[in-house]
Amino acid sequence: MTIAFLNGAFIALEDAKISPMDRGFLFGDGIYEVIPSYGGRLVGLHLHLARLESGLRDIGIETSWGRAELTNIFQDLLTRNGAGNLGIYLQITRGVTMTRQHAFPAQPTPTIFAYTFEIPQPVPGDPSKVTHWQVATAQDMRWQRCHIKSTSLLGNVLHMMDGVNSGAGETLLFDDCDQLTEAAACNVFVVKGETVSTPPLDRHKLAGVTRDMALVILREHSEFTVREEHLSRDAVFDADEVWLSSSTKELEPIVSIDGQSVGNGAPGPIWSRAQTLFDEHRFDHFE
Repeated sequence: MTIAFLNGAFIALEDAKISPMDRGFLFGDGIYEVIPSYGGRLVGLHLHLARLESGLRDIGIETSWGRAELTNIFQDLLTRNGAGNLGIYLQITRGVTMTRQHAFPAQPTPTIFAYTFEIPQPVPGDPSKVTHWQVATAQDMRWQRCHIKSTSLLGNVLHMMDGVNSGAGETLLFDDCDQLTEAAACNVFVVKGETVSTPPLDRHKLAGVTRDMALVILREHSEFTVREEHLSRDAVFDADEVWLSSSTKELEPIVSIDGQSVGNGAPGPIWSRAQTLFDEHRFDHFE
């Protein structure tokens, strides 16, 4: 039985209930985070909490739950759910208002919900044990404030399903100028020669915690050139390697895009080195 946290109480997940008048349900009016943990140790905690605070601030949700209180909730959830390899999903919405209107009134009491789910053991750069991603491409049709980790994810969901329906597992997104933004649920890295690149952050891209951690780790511990730079569709298709990054995937290799092999169609050596370094240093500087 999974134990969840809802508005101050630890309860069985199946017993967790919210009002249908919650603005998170009616409008997707909220912010969320997904935080991985291994053996009870949270990965990138202060980066996740900083992004959460930034998102809440950007959409004007005020909450009394500070970092210390949230950390205690997370640790309690991990203990109550066995402290194995667990992801924590946290969602904070603006809360319940009994009149449905787009403009939100004076601050209602936010709804806070968290639960855990199992995540796979990370792979230390072993090509035989990692998922080999086949992806599709699409023009990025989401809203213009993707840097906010909003619960309003319909655009991402539709892009993901476009990829799934075409036989792929993810979708790489390109803006109106055919520049790479990100994937439907991940950030993206591109390798050419000895250079590892990822698009620079702006309002079209989410500041992925794993992305940021990987940049720090690779710059500190690898022999590669690491850049944040704009990447055209041609550059992506001409790459030697392309990776996805997310909190529950860490770094995983893409082996084909729109049916065209990336490199030799297998996970590359730079990905293997990068994921090995991530595995060794995921708890450095980031707790």
